[in-house]
Amino acid sequence: MTRAPVDQQRVRAAIEAAEARTDGELLAILSPQSDTYHDVALQWAVLLMVTALGVVTAFPDAFIGLAEWIAGDWSGGITRRSLLLMLFALLVAIYLAARIALRWPALRLALVPGLIKSRRVRRRAIALFKVGAEQHTISRTGVLLYVSLAEQRAEIVADEAVHNRVPAEMWGDAMVLLIDAIRDGRPTDGMVAAIEAIGDILAREFPYTGTDPAELPNHLIVI
Repeated sequence: MTRAPVDQQRVRAAIEAAEARTDGELLAILSPQSDTYHDVALQWAVLLMVTALGVVTAFPDAFIGLAEWIAGDWSGGITRRSLLLMLFALLVAIYLAARIALRWPALRLALVPGLIKSRRVRRRAIALFKVGAEQHTISRTGVLLYVSLAEQRAEIVADEAVHNRVPAEMWGDAMVLLIDAIRDGRPTDGMVAAIEAIGDILAREFPYTGTDPAELPNHLIVI
């Protein structure tokens, strides 16, 4: 699916419109991908290697027959040492082939379980929140909207005052609007809709008083 580029001006306008109704502040961060998942590729390579070893163990006669066919009959039979060397070579070849194949980012990402993707996106969002938004506002009303395009996942992380008054499930509608649009190839529409939904919650819980200065950037941060 072709994904439209994110219109940063629309996102900025949505943030400014939302913040005009609340003392809360929004920080929007967009990332092409939250993790490289090289460790997952390593795990897949090891799993394939172990699976191959299991197959050889389950069907030793087939492996011996293949080894004898490769070695030829001129030696009058194949030794245990030769069998072990061939098994070792097979396992190494499978491992290296898997590692080479999984250097392709799209394939590597496709093989990452959804739960791991969600955890990595969440971990990245929290780390960015701690650096860019946590305790960066006087009233502790900062909210981070983090979007990771490759994983098609997003996170909303709130500072102390917001977290104490807004249960996590209240962000559900904003997340649904955002993720549905991202999966449909419309990340800008999704981010704008999510920001508007977040703004509605903040306006209700922390209405605008004009006494809370703007302390977080309004533009979309792309990392």
